[in-house]
Amino acid sequence: MSSATTASQPFSVKPWKATAFIRMFGIFKVPLIWYVRPKVMELNEQRIVVKIRLRWRTKNHLNSMYFGTLAIGADIAGGMLAMMMLRDMGIDVAFVFKDIKGEFLKRPEGDVLFTCRDGPSIRELVNRTANSADRHNLPVTIIATCPAKSGDEPVARFVLTLSLKKKSA
Repeated sequence: MSSATTASQPFSVKPWKATAFIRMFGIFKVPLIWYVRPKVMELNEQRIVVKIRLRWRTKNHLNSMYFGTLAIGADIAGGMLAMMMLRDMGIDVAFVFKDIKGEFLKRPEGDVLFTCRDGPSIRELVNRTANSADRHNLPVTIIATCPAKSGDEPVARFVLTLSLKKKSA
């Protein structure tokens, strides 16, 4: 199937399947992801929402979410959309985050939701990468909220530069 055909077909992944996928990825590739036990609440062509619970293994000495845990949540929310699109299209691509900028706005004293709404831009990046041998970059924004304590007000904001390059045969 050509990338142009696949790119026009929206996808939607059941949250429990996406959660199982990211946890298995964590077990075999990045154990810290598995350790914080992320849960995918929503995943579609437009956005992803990932939840990490505040508990003993994810909090700091002030009983708020540890900034390393926040970075893991941002990593998952920023990368999972690309991973699912690449998997959906059957493209073998190396991807990394080239840099990260984090703003910690309030103490997250409860479960945190990490939301990335850059799905259309990520799809465009994936399409460009699929049709090129060059490396392509895109800054993606992830907003972290703590609904139980702060409602929809962000507790942190991240911008990660997603960097993709098609693997050579």
